[in-house]
Amino acid sequence: MKIGCPREIKPQEFRVGMTPNAAREAVAHGHSVVVEAGAGVGSGFDDADYVAAGATILRTAQEVFAEADMIVKVKEPQMSERRLLREGQLLFTYLHLAPDPAQTNDLLASGCTAIAYETVTDAQGGLPLLAPMSEVAGKLAPQVGAWTLQKANGGRGVLLGGVPGVSPAKVVVIGGGVVGTHAARVAAGMGADVTVLDRSLPRMRYLDDVFGGQFKTSYASAGNTADMVAQADLVIGAVLVPGAAAPKLVTRAQLATMKHGAAIVDVAIDQGGCFETSHATTHEDPIYEVEGIMHYCVANMPGAVARTSTIALGNATMPFLLALADKGWKKACADDPHLMNGLNVHAGKLTYAAVGEALGIDTISPLEAIRA
Repeated sequence: MKIGCPREIKPQEFRVGMTPNAAREAVAHGHSVVVEAGAGVGSGFDDADYVAAGATILRTAQEVFAEADMIVKVKEPQMSERRLLREGQLLFTYLHLAPDPAQTNDLLASGCTAIAYETVTDAQGGLPLLAPMSEVAGKLAPQVGAWTLQKANGGRGVLLGGVPGVSPAKVVVIGGGVVGTHAARVAAGMGADVTVLDRSLPRMRYLDDVFGGQFKTSYASAGNTADMVAQADLVIGAVLVPGAAAPKLVTRAQLATMKHGAAIVDVAIDQGGCFETSHATTHEDPIYEVEGIMHYCVANMPGAVARTSTIALGNATMPFLLALADKGWKKACADDPHLMNGLNVHAGKLTYAAVGEALGIDTISPLEAIRA
């Protein structure tokens, strides 16, 4: 199979879909790899690194899309990239289709087969290709939240850890999954007063058992969430419904109950965000104010630490990438039901039910797509 890796073109996105090590592995499996010139520079990989791994460098994205049987990326294809996709081509990347009808319609119209990193599962019920970026985003959230709280950025002027004689900031993390756990650990490590809200009692017991003393847990009822948000200096939204749009857990009306200059970091923004007032921003212009509350809603947070993120993502995606290339997508998915859960689009049909429900589009099952 010929595998193509174009340069990411989403604003301020410095990650790359394949590392030179991934290219070397694919070549060792008998495949050919074509990489757009400069694709890895933002993550610290030169074209020469890919050539040494056995890949071929092509000048433009158009050439990569035209030659490759499978396109491997990081972020969802942008409009200009979607025009380059063709019938029968395999796309392997993050998609986050539920809040993005334009992308969904373009992928359906292209006739391609699209497997989304964020809906591939594992035997433990986890999301192995989302987890590395969730870990990065979770660890970044308190860092960018602390920056957003600075007075020069419109925030309250509160230091997360406080100082002797001055109380630390109150940080509320909504969601106790991978993102929330890492966010809570880092915020607590910075000295903040941290509470994690979740609806799963077993998960809260786990967090108390493993991290007891580092941060508190509380049940995420509507009333309790409202009370905690009103007291917070920083709220981190860390809720995920796999493949579906994020639930809106904090309303615009609730902003009026918050402290003026408090900050919100919406890590769920890729799935539409879990605050009613959230809309996607970029690293270049990351924050905005609504009702006196500062919102940080960058849709590709891990892109800020591109080298760490690229290597972590590459480690996770490599076994699946090789299975798709070695077996072809149909056999690879038939052999691995967890990979099959990643199938979102095939030949003009939507194959992921949660996306169909969010967008009002009829779906077929992945099994139907495999047998087609």
